[in-house]
Amino acid sequence: MTTASLSGAARLPDVAARGISLYRAIWRWHFFAGLLVIPFMISLAVTGGLYLFNDEIDDTLFAYRNIVPVGEARLQPSAIVANAVEAVPGSAAVAYRTPAGADRSARVTVGVGAGRLMVYVDPYTADILDMVAPNEEFNQVVEDLHSLDYFGKRVETIIEIVAGLAILLVFTGIYLWWPRQQTGGVITVRGTPARRVFWRDLHAVTGIASALLIVFLAFSGLLWSGYWGSTVNGKLTAAGMGYPAELWDDVPTSTQVSTDVLTKAGWLVENAPVPTSSRGGGSVPSIGVDRAVAIADRAGMLPGYELALPGDTTGVYTAAIFPADLSRERTMHVDQYSGEPLVDIAFGQYPPLGKAIEWSINVHKGQEWGLLNQLLMLATCAAIILVSVSAVVMWWKRRPAGRVGVPPMPPRRSIYAGLWLMALLFGLAFPLTGIAIVVMIVADQALMLVPPLRRVLS
Repeated sequence: MTTASLSGAARLPDVAARGISLYRAIWRWHFFAGLLVIPFMISLAVTGGLYLFNDEIDDTLFAYRNIVPVGEARLQPSAIVANAVEAVPGSAAVAYRTPAGADRSARVTVGVGAGRLMVYVDPYTADILDMVAPNEEFNQVVEDLHSLDYFGKRVETIIEIVAGLAILLVFTGIYLWWPRQQTGGVITVRGTPARRVFWRDLHAVTGIASALLIVFLAFSGLLWSGYWGSTVNGKLTAAGMGYPAELWDDVPTSTQVSTDVLTKAGWLVENAPVPTSSRGGGSVPSIGVDRAVAIADRAGMLPGYELALPGDTTGVYTAAIFPADLSRERTMHVDQYSGEPLVDIAFGQYPPLGKAIEWSINVHKGQEWGLLNQLLMLATCAAIILVSVSAVVMWWKRRPAGRVGVPPMPPRRSIYAGLWLMALLFGLAFPLTGIAIVVMIVADQALMLVPPLRRVLS
């Protein structure tokens, strides 16, 4: 045997050991990340699947407050607003949503004490159809559960970490799925539900089939997150790739932003400043809600827009709508004294990257291609649930009795040096998820130093 062949033979075990070490290390990452996020992924999939059909839910379960008989002529907005305020003693009108169609109700948001109520009103008769607090409205509850905002802003941070870990799970899952001379379990499912291999293959095949869509949902969902999403929004605006800030150059602005005055605001303009009105040194009266609605209607605002009312003497009327048809997305601020539009921004004025982001959010919400979009996102939600459930069943069938059954440690711990670098790079892109990964790795290493825990986990 030659020296070259001897050295080649010696390298084979070394290469194999490195390969096994990398596989086991990534498998452990995949296991721990999955353990952390599975409950949240199932929650996201269920609530997300529900929210895809929020309009259909409104038109069926809540038709009594959203759909009205078509009458001869609608009342003036001021009459509708006045009746809503009268129905809630001690309240003041905050916003008015115009009817989206001839058979649709109007909605008046009123402030009462420290809270708010949404009052649904028949625009033909001014009859009160229903009242509900904004945070108790069904679709809003679903949305808040989806983002965990229902439990407070601090808890909402968990979803940002989960979304980042979901991306990590997809890429580590692709590595684990990658065919290594085997044919079964790549695109087909072997065995029966009684066998672990069935659940392993179901997990792998479903995961690979839905991988790109899961990454898309996770990434587009991150845009709404409190830290990462807000940071990206701010950096894009500072770089001139967010909302067209030049539209505010010659306009006096307040300390408020769009989300302070609107029930819903588009992602790109949510932090855009709200202008202020000027009386011009005199005691000019406000134009009133009737004229403000007429101005917005003449400007071509899509029916169903929300009109935020001025909160004080310097406030403005803000008309805004963020419909499924992105080309009709628009926000307009109107001086409450002169009736002049101070800022009028539509989707067509967004920069290319801003349009792409709004498009991705629209697809995420199932609004871009009608029913096809809804069904595609619903199928992805179902895939997430199936991947999560199959992972739990697969683990349960694999784990030794009385132990957790964590995948084995890699033979060569040196492989973690490369993984630490990967964690660092991932952390630079998604800081909160990066911190979670570091904690996960440190905890993994520390627990292995305690013999009783090592036995339970193995």
